[in-house]
Amino acid sequence: MVRLLITGMSGVGKSSVLRELGERGYPTVDTDYGPWTTDSGRWDDMLMGALLGESTELVVSGTVENQGDFYDRFDHVVLLSAPVSVLLDRVRQRTTNPYGSTPDDREEIRSNHALVEPLLRATATVEIDATQPLPHIVDRVEELLR
Repeated sequence: MVRLLITGMSGVGKSSVLRELGERGYPTVDTDYGPWTTDSGRWDDMLMGALLGESTELVVSGTVENQGDFYDRFDHVVLLSAPVSVLLDRVRQRTTNPYGSTPDDREEIRSNHALVEPLLRATATVEIDATQPLPHIVDRVEELLR
């Protein structure tokens, strides 16, 4: 059984990958929704600790400041990456999440791409080019789950 974290910048496709994996029968948790993060935008230590303590097979999605505190509980940390122009185009077009719809949001995405993504890359165990077709990305992640 494998526990896997999918991380990356806003608009990279984390939720889409998670949705497809769920449809393929894998247990998933999207930490962008529900009680997983605190008001400060960090994962709730008690909730995430309990989730990862109970689950032997799980795919978690999210990008938060303290995710590194939990890396030792994941078998793989998968970074989905794409050029900032792709991310900005995707957040402009999406209808499932309002983040990215304002100029301030898009500036934050540019900044995070420049400053945060390199940190994620340095600690990820696998990086996947998220400009590929979604089924290909999901197939690659599914290989890691086997």
